[in-house]
Amino acid sequence: MVSCPGCIRCLICFQSLYFVVTANLAFFTSVLGETRDFQVEFGHDDAFATTAGAVSSAPDALNQDKLALVDMQREPAEIFDDAINPYDGSEIIIDPPQELTSNPTVFWDGIIKGVGQEFDNVKDFRAQLCKYAIGKGFVYRFIKNETTRVTVKCVGDGCTWRLHASESSRNKKFVIKKMTDEHTCGGEGGEGQRRATRQWLTTIIKEKLRENSSLKPKDLVKEIYEEYGVLLTYSQVWRGREVAQKEMFHVMRETFGHLPWYRDRLFQTNPGSSLELSQTADTRRVFFAFHASLHGFANGCKPLLFLDKVPLKATNEYKLLVAAAVDADDGIFPVAFNAVEDDNYDSWVWFLMQLRMALQYHNYAFNSMTFLSNGQKGLDAAVPHVFEDSHHAFCLHHIMEEFKGELRKGPWSQQIRDAMVEDFTRAAQACSIDEFNASIESIRNISTEAADWIIASKPEHWSDAFFTGCRYDHFSSNIVDAFNNWIPTKKEGSMVLMIDSLRIKITEVMEARREACKSWEGPLTPSMDYKAQDELSKAGKLTVLCSSETVFEVRGNGIFVVNLANWECSCRRWQLSGLPCMHAVAVFNRIGRSFYDYCSKYFRIESYHLTYSGTIFPIPDMDTFDFSAGATIPPPKPRTSDKPRRKRFNPNKVTTLIRLCSRCKQAGHNKATCEALL
Repeated sequence: MVSCPGCIRCLICFQSLYFVVTANLAFFTSVLGETRDFQVEFGHDDAFATTAGAVSSAPDALNQDKLALVDMQREPAEIFDDAINPYDGSEIIIDPPQELTSNPTVFWDGIIKGVGQEFDNVKDFRAQLCKYAIGKGFVYRFIKNETTRVTVKCVGDGCTWRLHASESSRNKKFVIKKMTDEHTCGGEGGEGQRRATRQWLTTIIKEKLRENSSLKPKDLVKEIYEEYGVLLTYSQVWRGREVAQKEMFHVMRETFGHLPWYRDRLFQTNPGSSLELSQTADTRRVFFAFHASLHGFANGCKPLLFLDKVPLKATNEYKLLVAAAVDADDGIFPVAFNAVEDDNYDSWVWFLMQLRMALQYHNYAFNSMTFLSNGQKGLDAAVPHVFEDSHHAFCLHHIMEEFKGELRKGPWSQQIRDAMVEDFTRAAQACSIDEFNASIESIRNISTEAADWIIASKPEHWSDAFFTGCRYDHFSSNIVDAFNNWIPTKKEGSMVLMIDSLRIKITEVMEARREACKSWEGPLTPSMDYKAQDELSKAGKLTVLCSSETVFEVRGNGIFVVNLANWECSCRRWQLSGLPCMHAVAVFNRIGRSFYDYCSKYFRIESYHLTYSGTIFPIPDMDTFDFSAGATIPPPKPRTSDKPRRKRFNPNKVTTLIRLCSRCKQAGHNKATCEALL
C-alpha cells in the first residue's frame, strides 16, 4: 500500500473492504439463515485525527386532602429557570418538529450541562465536548489533556469560557468540576469554524456509510460541511473513511463469527444461560445472563433490581447496561448485562424485554417487583412499559446531586445549603406524609423555589411516605459501582473477551461467598442480624396494650398499632424494611414471641445459600479460538497466477527525450546491446 499524503500512522489498507463485505452478505445469509437475529461487537476506539414477608401497605399516595403541600401535576424544573421541560434528561421525544431533526447540531448545544455532570470516561467526555463545541459554533483548545483531568478554554481573544473536568475517586467517572459558561468573544453564535476530532469524524462517517456504502470522500466532505458546518480536506476524510471501514469490518467479523461461536459454547457448557444477539441498520445489541445468576436471583434474592450503566474505560463504541440484585447479606449480585449502541429508551426496553423472557424461563413470579434507577435516559418510561405491575424507585443520590447543583445557583451560605440537604434527606426517609410535609415546610421557610423544585421531582418515586413498593432500605442505585473494575481495559475491545471476563469474575465472587457463609450461625445473615440487634435495643421503654390476639397498641413517643397477622405497624418501618420495627419487638417481648419468626425470608441464611447454589462452568475452547481472525468471513479472492498484471502504455504518447548509446552514439539501443563494429 502506498501511504496517502499526511498519514499520521500506518493503517491496513481496506480500500476493497466494502466490496468484500457486500459480496459476502449472501454467503452469511445462506450459512446463518435469514431469520436469525444477531448482535454485533462494536469496533475499537480508534479515531481519526483532526414480597412474602415484606408487603408494602403505603397509604394512598398523593391524597390531596391530607397532602396540602404536594402538587403532583407539576413537572421537575430548575429552581431558577422558568422554562419547564417535562422530558428533560430523557431520550423520549414526542413528535419533534421536522425542521429541527434535519440538523443534528441543534441537539448538541445542550450536551454539556454544567458542574457535576458525569461521563463514563475521559474519551466519552472529549467526544461530548466536541459535539457541544460544534453545536455552539466555537473552537476550544486544551490547557490540560490527560487521562485523569482535562482543562479547555475558548480560543477567542480574552474569552472567559473555560471548563475543567477530572476523574472522580468515588466511582471512577469523569466529572465536570468547574465551568465558566459565558463567551465574551462573540464566537458562540453558531457561525464560527467548527473543530472536529478524529473520533467524531469516524463516528459520523460510519453512520453515513451504513446508509450508503458507496459514498466517496469528496461526497463526504460536502455532506459533513452542509450538515455540521465542519470544513475538512479530502485527505482527512479519506483517512477517516479508512478507519471507519476497518471498524465496521471488525464489527461484522464479531457478529457473524465470534459471538455465534461463543453462544454455542455457552449453551453447551451452561444450559439455561441466555445470550441474545440483535442487529439492524442502526442498532447493535447483545444481551447475556448466566444460568447461575438467573437461578440465584429467582430463588434467593429480594424482588429488587438495580438498573444502571457500567462505565467502560477504553471504548465508547458501545454502552454496557446492567441489572443487579442484592443477596440476603446486602451484597451486590449481578443478574444480566446488555451491550447496546447507546443508553436510551429503545435500548432499555429491549434489555428489559430480554430480561423478562430469561426470568420467565426460570419460572420467576413477577409479584411486587421493584426497580431502582436514576429514572433518566428513557428508564422512567421503559420500566412500566415492560413490567406493568412493578414499582419504580428513583435513585436518591442522583436527585440529591441535582438538588445541590440547583442550590449552588442561589445566594445561600454553605451552612444553609447543608441544612436544606438534611431536610431533603429526612423527607426521603419519612415514613408518613406528615413527616414529609414537615421537612418540606422547613425548606419552604428558607426558599419557596427550592421546596417547589422538590415537590416537582416526583417524590412518589423516591420518598418512603408515598412509594408503594418495597426497596428494603436501599435508596441509591450507585451500588452497581462495584462493577467498575470487573472488566480489564484490554478486554473491552472484544465483545467475546469482555463477556468471558465477566463470567470469570462472577465465578470467583460466587465461590468466595460460598466459602465465607460456611461459618455463619443463626437464622439471619450477619448484616441483617446487626440491624435486628439495633431494633431490639430500642424496644425496652415502650408500653404495650393488648387490643386482641393479633392487634396491639404501643406507646412511646407516639401511639402506634401493630398487627401481627398482617406483619404491619402503623409507623410503616416494618413494611418498608422487611425487618420488624421496635414497636413490633416490644409486642414480641410482651407475648413471648420470637423476633426471627417475623423476619422476611429474604434475610435468612437459607436464602443466601440458594442465591449461590448455582455453578458457572468454564468454556474449555476459549484459549484455542483465534479472535484476531474472522471465523466465517472468507478472505478477498487473490489474483490468479495465470493472469499476469498487464503493462499499460499509451501508444499516442510522443517521446520527448531521445537516449543514445554511450558506445556508438546511435539511438534505439544501449551499450549492453550495441552491435556496432568500431
